[in-house]
Amino acid sequence: MATLLHRLGLASVRHRLAVTIAWLVALVAVAAGAVTLSGSTTNTFSIPGQESTTALDLMKDKFGAASAGATVQVVFQAPDGQKITDPQNAAQVAQTVASLGTLPGVVSASNPLDQAQPTVSPDLAAAYSSVTYAVTPSEVTDDQRAAVLSALDPARAGGLTVEARGEALSNPADIGGASEILGVVVALIVLALTYGSLVAAGMNLLTAVAGVGIGAAGLVTLTGFMDLQSTTPILAVMLGLAVGIDYALFIVTRHRHELRRGLPVEAAAAMAVGTAGAAVVTAGLTVVIALVGLSVVGVPFLSEMGIAAAATIVIAVLVAITLVPAILGFIKLKALPKKQRDLPPATGGEELPDGRGFIKGWANLVAKQRVLSLIVAIGVLAVIAIPFFSMETTLNQRPAEGTTQARAQAIMDARFGEGVSNPLLVLIDGPNAVAHAATVQPKVAGLADVALATPAQPNQDGTAALITIIPSSGAEDQKTIDLVHTIRDTVDDADGAEVYVTGSTAVSIDVSQKLNDALPVYLALVVGLAFVLLVLVFRSLLVPVVGVLGFLLTIGAAFGATVAVFQWGWAADAVNAGSTGPILSLAPIIIVGILFGLAMDYQVFLVSRMHEAHAHGAEPRQAIITGFRQAAPVVTAAATIMFAVFAAFVPEGNDTIKPIGFALAVGIAFDAFIVRMIAVPAALALMGKAAWWLPSWLRWLPELDVEGAALERRAPQAEPVSV
Repeated sequence: MATLLHRLGLASVRHRLAVTIAWLVALVAVAAGAVTLSGSTTNTFSIPGQESTTALDLMKDKFGAASAGATVQVVFQAPDGQKITDPQNAAQVAQTVASLGTLPGVVSASNPLDQAQPTVSPDLAAAYSSVTYAVTPSEVTDDQRAAVLSALDPARAGGLTVEARGEALSNPADIGGASEILGVVVALIVLALTYGSLVAAGMNLLTAVAGVGIGAAGLVTLTGFMDLQSTTPILAVMLGLAVGIDYALFIVTRHRHELRRGLPVEAAAAMAVGTAGAAVVTAGLTVVIALVGLSVVGVPFLSEMGIAAAATIVIAVLVAITLVPAILGFIKLKALPKKQRDLPPATGGEELPDGRGFIKGWANLVAKQRVLSLIVAIGVLAVIAIPFFSMETTLNQRPAEGTTQARAQAIMDARFGEGVSNPLLVLIDGPNAVAHAATVQPKVAGLADVALATPAQPNQDGTAALITIIPSSGAEDQKTIDLVHTIRDTVDDADGAEVYVTGSTAVSIDVSQKLNDALPVYLALVVGLAFVLLVLVFRSLLVPVVGVLGFLLTIGAAFGATVAVFQWGWAADAVNAGSTGPILSLAPIIIVGILFGLAMDYQVFLVSRMHEAHAHGAEPRQAIITGFRQAAPVVTAAATIMFAVFAAFVPEGNDTIKPIGFALAVGIAFDAFIVRMIAVPAALALMGKAAWWLPSWLRWLPELDVEGAALERRAPQAEPVSV
């Protein structure tokens, strides 16, 4: 692989103008497609084949599109000492409801004071109107959302407290923002400090942005042809930008090392692609395996996210091994700091300049105090992981504090009970639906935790009936989850009538259960495939074992910190968490997939240099110190950049993205600075020569040669160029 990549790098740098133009044309083409062909995204999650999803589709057929359309609950509360039914307050409610019913896109707005179907709190202090659209939440426009909120102002001016909540008010995730730009600025600063050259730092950042731009624009173009989740492009951008910067960093760093050794520009770029590029390809492959592996879960929106992010990673790798060497050919010796451009070639293959003694001292300390280092690293991460064992998941995210949605939720919970905001729907479908519904309604009304079961509402032709159930407990409460299962277990189908339980709460329960069941299977598959790849890379059994066990520490600590902040509320204000409560159901499996791939990135980059030193004859402990001293500064810079990019999506991000960005940011920090720089070197030092042991019955396995040993034996030559 190293030889093939060397040839690719040499061709790229020699034909740098053609390579650069080709990538520029690709960027312009997909950008044009994004502008002219893009469509809307969706922010609803469901799994085809689940009972709740099947019932939603049947509701559309039987009761019309509005039955499953986006909704808004407008909550009215009377001033203290008054009732919402008082004449002056009732007039304000009626006027507001009439105004809501005429808004663009609104199909209906219920009157909460209608004597036939009142929705007034038991203490008569509050009431709520249900505003229904004929489209899904993602299809409700910003202007339509603004119109709803503006329609509440007259009633507020009249003395009522009026707030609104509902899925129709949720904005899709947006790409870009002030905090994300700050993350890129931090990355540029770290690159400039690492390189000592603004030219090299700018080139690194530009190539990464070009790659992620192509990936993001391609995904935006796809929205015109297929339904994509609103979080898919932003996850792809977040991950693509982080790895794009890091992969270019590894290749540029190796290129600078080869320049200091005295190689001409073209030869140095080709050697960098053949050596560091091989590690980039291997690391990228582990990330792609982890992301594409999401498809085995059997959840379409997860498969879509995984494949989209994997495609962005592939583009980042291709940019790193083709566009980066091409640009290096243009900037020539400007890749080096000014003070190093006229120095004589370095001797002895030493790539680290003076002033890096701390890194060497750190490596010596960890290798010498290996038992203590390992115990401390494991102990710290184990303590941070403790909150993980109380993690709860849901699809029903609570609104951010201080918003109208949060205030509406608080009024609903206080005046009506927690179950009113997230009712369950029992759908009876079939020729005998109405008759069977008459027996189902009293049966479900008598179940524990049911506050109210409304009379069955038949459709126009009598082939379906709908019963609304108000639980006594909240959507995330275990009692509500048990109620859903109890209804499904105790209410049987009848001849010609099938019974389904649906609604947003039931969908959340079904999706969460599916994802929780799939996570162990997914983890076993992805870890197994990556383990095989690492065996091929390092030709060792114990090094991959150490890498995988280190990842388990990383993921435990990342989840523990995320639960503490986003579920328990610790330091929630410091990161602008917005809302606290159960973690989004899809977050854990996405975090596991992305973090595993990135953790293996650092394992490959760090341990491959140790393996290289050992292969050149260094005894095990010295190989660890040498490899650590060579790779740790670059891994430190890469992890700092990745942390900054992920953390930038937390303060101002979408509520779906915030916990994911936070978990990835802290996970990267834990993995790079504790697992890979303390636990892994300490464990390898403890194992000594056994770390590089491969059973004789496995020595037939192919050698991937990520260190470029074949190039050192006989590297293809490049003609010097003028600089």
